[in-house]
Amino acid sequence: MESKILLPVLGSYFVLSLLSFAAYAIDKSAARKGEWRISEGNLHLLDFLGGWPGGWLAQKFLRHKTSKASFQRIYWVTVLLHCACVGWLLSPYGRDALHALRNG
Repeated sequence: MESKILLPVLGSYFVLSLLSFAAYAIDKSAARKGEWRISEGNLHLLDFLGGWPGGWLAQKFLRHKTSKASFQRIYWVTVLLHCACVGWLLSPYGRDALHALRNG
C-alpha cells in the first residue's frame, strides 16, 4: 500500500473503532437501564465499515453481545466481508476499478 494512503486508512480504522467501541458501551449501558438501545444492525454496520477491531475490544472488555450466538455469527460474517472487500480493493482488480472510477 502506498505510504500516502496508509495513514488515512489507519486513521479511519482508529476513528471507526472508537465509534464502534462507544456504540457498544452506550448500548451496554442502555441495556442495564432498560432504555433505548442501539440496533444490532447499526452495530454491525459500524463493524463492517471498519470499526470491527473496536467492536471486538468492546465485546471482550465490556462483555457485551458475547453470549448471543446470532449476533456473534453476523459479527464474524461482517468481519470476513470487510476483510474480503479490503483484500479486493488492494488487488489489481480493485485498484483498476478504483482507477476507472476516479478517471470517469
